[in-house]
Amino acid sequence: MRHRSDCRVLARDAATRYCRHMPTSESEILVIPSREAILAQLEKSGAPCTLKTLAKTLDVGYRPAMHAMQRRLRAMVRDGQLLETRDRRFGIARAMELLPGRVIGHPDGFAFVRPDVGDADIYLAPREARRVLHGDRVLVRLAGQDDRGRPYGALVEVLSRANHDVVGRYFQEGGVAVVSPDNRHLNQDILIPPGKEAGAKHGQIVVVTIDQQPDSRYQPIGHVREVLGDHMAPGMEIDIAIRSYELPTTWPEGLTRELRQISATVVEADYADREDLRDLPFVTIDGVDARDFDDAVYCRKTRSGFVLYVAIADVAHYVRPGTVLDRAARERGTSVYFPARVIPMLPEQLSNGICSLNPDVERLTMVCELRYDAAGNCTRTRFANAVIRSRARLIYEEVAGWLAAAPPSDLAKDSLESHLRVAYELYQLLRTQREVRGALDIDSVEPLFVFDAARKIERIETRQRGDAHRLIEEFMIAANVAAAEHLIRHRRAALFRIHALPEAQKIEALRQFLAGIGLNLGGGEHPVAQHFSKVLEQARARPDRHLIETVLMRSLKLAVYSPDNQGHFGLGLTAYAHFTSPIRRYPDLAIHRALKQQIAKLPAPADDLLLLGEHCSMTERRADDATRDAVAWLKCEYMLDKVGQHFVGIISAVTAFGLFVQLDDSFVEGLIHVTALPEDYYHFDPVRHRMVGRRKQQEYGLGQRLTVVVARVSLDDRKIDFALAPPPTPPPLKSGRRRR
Repeated sequence: MRHRSDCRVLARDAATRYCRHMPTSESEILVIPSREAILAQLEKSGAPCTLKTLAKTLDVGYRPAMHAMQRRLRAMVRDGQLLETRDRRFGIARAMELLPGRVIGHPDGFAFVRPDVGDADIYLAPREARRVLHGDRVLVRLAGQDDRGRPYGALVEVLSRANHDVVGRYFQEGGVAVVSPDNRHLNQDILIPPGKEAGAKHGQIVVVTIDQQPDSRYQPIGHVREVLGDHMAPGMEIDIAIRSYELPTTWPEGLTRELRQISATVVEADYADREDLRDLPFVTIDGVDARDFDDAVYCRKTRSGFVLYVAIADVAHYVRPGTVLDRAARERGTSVYFPARVIPMLPEQLSNGICSLNPDVERLTMVCELRYDAAGNCTRTRFANAVIRSRARLIYEEVAGWLAAAPPSDLAKDSLESHLRVAYELYQLLRTQREVRGALDIDSVEPLFVFDAARKIERIETRQRGDAHRLIEEFMIAANVAAAEHLIRHRRAALFRIHALPEAQKIEALRQFLAGIGLNLGGGEHPVAQHFSKVLEQARARPDRHLIETVLMRSLKLAVYSPDNQGHFGLGLTAYAHFTSPIRRYPDLAIHRALKQQIAKLPAPADDLLLLGEHCSMTERRADDATRDAVAWLKCEYMLDKVGQHFVGIISAVTAFGLFVQLDDSFVEGLIHVTALPEDYYHFDPVRHRMVGRRKQQEYGLGQRLTVVVARVSLDDRKIDFALAPPPTPPPLKSGRRRR
């Protein structure tokens, strides 16, 4: 008879053998081979494998783990890493000479696929492109190159569909109903079966849900989900942009309950552990149409130089991580500023209320204190939680008027104007520092739409930057730099605003262009901001200044958010972060939280900053694209009744198919198609950005002034066609006898 302890040993051994194939906890179920391990095993196998074969070779034996591994394989198929064959084997997509990528549709019916990694765009012929829509993720096989060396391919698999709800115009003719998408990249109309039109009338703007995606034989089929209104209804351009770019406009459930817990005024308990700076005469300086004020400034002189205080609304005090409010703000990522309408990142109770630095009320802030010597060199920075009371809400034009005029003889030392003149002294020193480091400085001019009572455009005005704008901009840059350097110095993870070096190919093209007009870009293969800035300085007095600035800016990359600090090329800075606008940008809120953790000596919570950076970069691009579309619509609407009229403008872009001309003052841009140029055969010179007639050598180049006539306006296509205005007719000769 065995001893009881022996029986326990045998039972334990049996349980151990069983548990090799059966997990004892939920966490064990999730321990399955990584994507890298699966790819390595398939590479080793040299051929596609079944799930059972992969599981055996990777030592996955129990059923729940098999299901989890199957889900991972399906995810790898969706991402284009693997392809599942018809006999249910999984193979490496690239080993099968397949490339995953995203479809870029073209209005003319063909498309391109932009591969996920580093390859050139792949052309899809119309018969291939009809199976997909713009934005879909696909697998393509390279089929060859055309006579110009460009790759073209064949569609193998649709990995995921990008379009479910589409905005477009409803048409019904001959018993057939279709919706023509507003997005020009969506090059197929959507069929609407009888009874699925939801009361839409011919010509109205609708939102359609796609029920059946396109394939090789059929175009997409859907049903009308919402009727937005008539084609030319006021505000329609914004409604279309909101839905086309899927901008969040509604607040989630539970937010109202959280907002009720936020006081409309600063309460006594909020003053705890804060510096009281209410005695300092802070002011806000913004545009006349601004509604939320997230920054206030104050500057004073010292014996050794200056002290600048930049107070930023303490949004992080009210928007706590993990709340409904935080999730909503993160989803939006940024406020979206349309003409005459704003979609805020935060509810108005915060953005225009308790977080806005309105005058004569207490507000919680995070203050950046910067000390400068007499030459404008920053000698010390400090961050603190504080409470302030803004003295005044000033506008740019008012401040510019003070700074442009001589100071009055009776100007009080403690007046707001006196403080602003001290701030202006510091600004001039910071401008000198900016020029020394070579930060790019191009004075941009923005269009300002003026609407009438019916919300139709009455006129388009210009809004230019002056010294008041530049003063606030320079102070905000200084605070942003201080935030980035402070977090780096204390080894805190942060979301930086990075602007990478231009690509070598773009630099070479820019260098060739400048050489053709007598300018030189220094720096060899690795120019820095100073070299670009020197070119702009040389161009300042030239008549083709606009041309040079445009070409130079097009050679630069877009700025993005990333936890990997790479510096900011355009500003000539080694570290930069967005800190000064937490009311309207989520990355600024993330920086505030990191600074607060540093001030309180708290550990940083786990957060995937790489994903957050990608998301915030996406929401920024989404907002820019949506506002650009709305502005393009408004400009076309403004020009509808101006067909046949003459305007003066400047060539803003030269392409193989024609010249884009931007009209003076109104910023309206239209195309002179190459076929509308005077009778000749024209050669496109992409290096010098010009079009040259082969017979008469007539030349049209970037920056050249032209008189044009409005030939056609298409609101649906957001296109304006120009033609060259005919030369003026000479006056007729006077009749009568000639004098001797």
